[in-house]
Amino acid sequence: MPISDSERALIAEDKITGYLLSLSHPVGRAKAKFFRAHGYSEDAAQVLADDLRRIAAVGQIIEQESTAYGTKHVVEGSILTPRGTTIVVRTVWFTGREGGPPRFVTAYPKGERR
Repeated sequence: MPISDSERALIAEDKITGYLLSLSHPVGRAKAKFFRAHGYSEDAAQVLADDLRRIAAVGQIIEQESTAYGTKHVVEGSILTPRGTTIVVRTVWFTGREGGPPRFVTAYPKGERR
């Protein structure tokens, strides 16, 4: 089951270029190595953003947690990378209690601990 309102999912550009693809980010650099190894790059950051939105739209919610501020959704899905490989990625999204589109938090390869 995908996230409700996934067609309007928001991903801040800095989450892609300054975090998931940044080799200098203290937390994101391991993720950057993974995504770069599969052909993603800062020059085409929109490709990764589109693939992550696709997971929100067609992936499976594997975990949900309600908080005082809204709901955290962990959604798993497969994507075809720019190198032509298929990878399984877990994405994390947050939907506020006040509603609105889901906001992207992070992504990581399946099997990796957050």
